[in-house]
Amino acid sequence: MRVLFAGTPAVAVPSLNALVEAGFDVVAVLTRPDAPIGRKRVMTPSPVAARAAELGIEVIHASRINDETIARITAAGPDVAAIVAYGGLVPPAALGIPRHGWINLHFSLLPAWRGAAPVQRAVMAGDDITGAVTFQLEEGLDTGPVFGTLTETVGPDDTAGELLERLSHSGAVLLAQTLSAIDSGKAAAVPQTGEVSLAPKLTLDDGRLDWKHPALAIGRQARGVTPEPGAWTILEGQRIKLEPVRLRPDVSQLAPGAVSIQDKSVLVGTGSHAVELTRVQPAGKKMMAAADWARGMASLESVVFE
Repeated sequence: MRVLFAGTPAVAVPSLNALVEAGFDVVAVLTRPDAPIGRKRVMTPSPVAARAAELGIEVIHASRINDETIARITAAGPDVAAIVAYGGLVPPAALGIPRHGWINLHFSLLPAWRGAAPVQRAVMAGDDITGAVTFQLEEGLDTGPVFGTLTETVGPDDTAGELLERLSHSGAVLLAQTLSAIDSGKAAAVPQTGEVSLAPKLTLDDGRLDWKHPALAIGRQARGVTPEPGAWTILEGQRIKLEPVRLRPDVSQLAPGAVSIQDKSVLVGTGSHAVELTRVQPAGKKMMAAADWARGMASLESVVFE
């Protein structure tokens, strides 16, 4: 079966590898254009584009699927299109090009967390279980019928990045199995059922911690926005980045945002009990251990995060 693969970030690479290893004829890869990376803003191909180049697969770069892109997809002649975190909408004119349509690997248990940030939103909401599904792409936002499902436990210390890494590998197997079933005529998609929730793309503001919130919510938020866009707070008008915090239910006397050192631990008050900082990145500096940051402060007596 001839496959068009659409994907952009590193989490899509395991799926591309899985399809190649399963023997599918990946005729082309659709991915986002090169983007500036790092402080020097060096134009860099997407992880999927880089892997496709290594595999000798034709790469179609497109930030949006326009008439030119549709013509290139048509010329590739795919029987099916597999899409994993491509980062753009597939217009109706492109949906019907492959005879088996577009099969999307989505990292949630649909209809929960439809949208661009399902893993991040699941962690932030405190879900105990998440997973991945393969479904038939249609015009609605992640509304199509489901072919296959897998589940994954959300660990108490999982960041969104760690959870997504695991799902990218197990999901790759699911995607290859789904395409195999479609190729053999044994696939059966079923309509989605259950409560719908939305997972819009995270913004920088989603990473700002509100210290008046309970510690449990702050901990979930910090893990959900790690690694991107990252958790942060304000101190003396400057943004400070934070890695995920530890819950400290044994400390409850600190006011929200107030910083203190107790037994070599750097603690911050919340709307319930304290949390312990792990690593801190002050403005213009590298990420460092919270204890090292605290030692560099003249005094913590009046330090309050906003």
